[in-house]
Amino acid sequence: MKLYSAILNMLYLTLLGMGAGGVLILGAFVAPVVFNADYLFNLSQIGRFEEGLIMAEIFRRFTYFLYIIALYIIVYEVYLFKIMQRDKIAFLASSAVIFTIAMFNGVYTPKILALQEQGEEVMLTPAFEALHKASELDFKILLGALLVLLIRRLMLLKKI
Repeated sequence: MKLYSAILNMLYLTLLGMGAGGVLILGAFVAPVVFNADYLFNLSQIGRFEEGLIMAEIFRRFTYFLYIIALYIIVYEVYLFKIMQRDKIAFLASSAVIFTIAMFNGVYTPKILALQEQGEEVMLTPAFEALHKASELDFKILLGALLVLLIRRLMLLKKI
């Protein structure tokens, strides 16, 4: 039973770390490179709209991984709650992670993809800009919540 528990804990911490790393990599490294592709590689045929299409596809694919993380968090945290290993900080952080993943995967990404299908003109509207800023904020909150949850679970496991 102890080995089973260790494997579940290790998988949980690994997924949290991979999630935080994925969010950080996409936001800090991938997006700046994609949105500066024409400048970096002298590609005159790629405009801001095409760069946005590339980035949206990257985020669309990343949402699948976020669903896996959210599902594992729900199962893991409910299990710990059920066996009376409750922690307020972990509960709040896991709730924030689940909420931000649900918003990013269920609201922001689909709306951005739908607007992109309408063409380049829609991308220049204040409504799209506001939606994009909100998705960026959601992604930053997701990163913070993942890090808090990871650190808190490491702290709690060290006590055991």
